Amino acid sequence: MDSVTHTLFGLTLYGAVDKSTMTKKEKRALLATAIAGSQIPDIDVISSWWDTAGRYQMWHRGVTHSLFMVPVWGALIAAIVRALFRVRGWYWFLFAMLAVWIHNTSDIFNAWGTGYFEPFSSVRLTLGTIPIVDVVFWLLMAAGLLFARLGRGRFSSHRVFRTVWVLMALHVIFQSVQGAVLVNSVNAKFEQTTLTADFIPGMFTVVGKRDQEVQLLHGSVWSDLKVVAILESREDADLETLFAQNPRAKTLYEWSPFVVIVNDEERLGLYDPRFYRNGESFLFESVEKTGIR
Repeated sequence: MDSVTHTLFGLTLYGAVDKSTMTKKEKRALLATAIAGSQIPDIDVISSWWDTAGRYQMWHRGVTHSLFMVPVWGALIAAIVRALFRVRGWYWFLFAMLAVWIHNTSDIFNAWGTGYFEPFSSVRLTLGTIPIVDVVFWLLMAAGLLFARLGRGRFSSHRVFRTVWVLMALHVIFQSVQGAVLVNSVNAKFEQTTLTADFIPGMFTVVGKRDQEVQLLHGSVWSDLKVVAILESREDADLETLFAQNPRAKTLYEWSPFVVIVNDEERLGLYDPRFYRNGESFLFESVEKTGIR
């Protein structure tokens, strides 16, 4: 998910806690824990500062987003919060772990995926059932905030935000079931399939590959999937030259579920078809034929 959504997750998690018996200091500590836990896995963006080998695509959302890093981040955040706010107990560690787990787990549902099981597996876990910016999440969290404000004195705000979390979980389940149904409906036609969710809820693009042909099919469970693009992948191309001269291409090849290979008179390259829009993919790495040595 994007940084704004993760921040809103942290605020909504903070709102879901009953703070009636907390002191002002404990409330501040709770807010700091919620925000830090919702953001800290994305600290990996700083790896771009020293990336000289084109590995940032794998490093971002890599080990920092691993399930095995949840207690590590939780312990770090809890130690800092306890020192800054002079609070005690295991609560801060557990709450921090929950915030980090929500961040890491929510990211597996969009097309970018995460290294959820690193360092034991380098496979990017991606389900593609939720867009990176999900308007339903935003609307539900905004509605929860509005309802909690307007209903102050009549409704417990923490119950309102807990309801928001239940509704967001149901949204994820509903989207994921629809995505699975669509992928299963075309699995027999392809050797490999993957999925991306549109910004419009319930709409998806299924990407399938068989031999040298890649198809993009767009639709929903309520309508037929329609082929919107047919791409040719030059599987016979020698990629070692590409990888040697453009290391980012090798990283993209490892990162993507599968790629489309381009080998024409001008360029040798590859791209991730999940991000193919208007005749091109913004995740495209190549070298010019005139520059090949």
